[in-house]
Amino acid sequence: MKYYDREGRLTEKSSVQDRLLKALYTHAAGRLLLKPLICPTVSKAGGCILNSRVSALLVKPFVRLNRMDLSQCEKKKFHSFNDFFTRRLQRTARPVASGEQVLISPCDGKLSVWPIGDDRRFQIKDTWYTLTELLRSETLANRFEGGFACVFRLTVDDYHRYCYMADGLKSANRKIPGKLHTVNPIANDCYPIYKENTREYCLLKTKRFGNLLIMEVGALMVGRITNYQSRKTFVSKGEEKGRFEFGGSTIVVLMPKGRVRLDEDLIEHTRMGGETIVKMGERIGVSAGS
Repeated sequence: MKYYDREGRLTEKSSVQDRLLKALYTHAAGRLLLKPLICPTVSKAGGCILNSRVSALLVKPFVRLNRMDLSQCEKKKFHSFNDFFTRRLQRTARPVASGEQVLISPCDGKLSVWPIGDDRRFQIKDTWYTLTELLRSETLANRFEGGFACVFRLTVDDYHRYCYMADGLKSANRKIPGKLHTVNPIANDCYPIYKENTREYCLLKTKRFGNLLIMEVGALMVGRITNYQSRKTFVSKGEEKGRFEFGGSTIVVLMPKGRVRLDEDLIEHTRMGGETIVKMGERIGVSAGS
């Protein structure tokens, strides 16, 4: 994996998790083992276990293994592993970049940026997607032709709450049921995971950036995507939108053509085959007219 920070420093690493997933997705025996794991029923059962009190015993080893800093959490003791995984940080831990013309990251994660072609297709690594397949709506797909798809990939050590990127009018949510592949790039090389996985999206109508589509994608061992507002309502930039339960997960944001000027480092790092480490609330771009 190639990760860049916002100063352009490169880190390359491969974790135990990466090696395990590679074995599952690239070998015949591994794919046989994988079939039950990507079933939503199995994932939900795993979620029940991780909601149990005994699962709290896993927290300390997990924190040590991933070298996590919990000093900014609102609380330090957790009654289950999922209570820890969905922990809330102190308000000062994720400041929101100010300015109406500033678009912020909706979450902590590893960001890659992909242009959407005039044929409504875009490429993530070596896998091609069409917006119609992703959204299951050709009419909606037409709105983002020539724009950008921003893929925010959350790993298990990330903060798994997310927020609204701008002020605006949020639509009702649409849920698309599916499987629960990992969102690790290893899987994307083998399966079109973003059009197969369970996902949920809404439109955010904004003054500065046009209509943004914000989609949460479930992943391996993510039992639930929890969005707090399911109906049409006005929301504020930085307002908490929801949270993921255990596992890696992804937020995909579609941006219309000509409305957002993304920061150049994000585009360049993707061109060089890497992802950019971002934090919830930090700037990722500005309105095209600013």
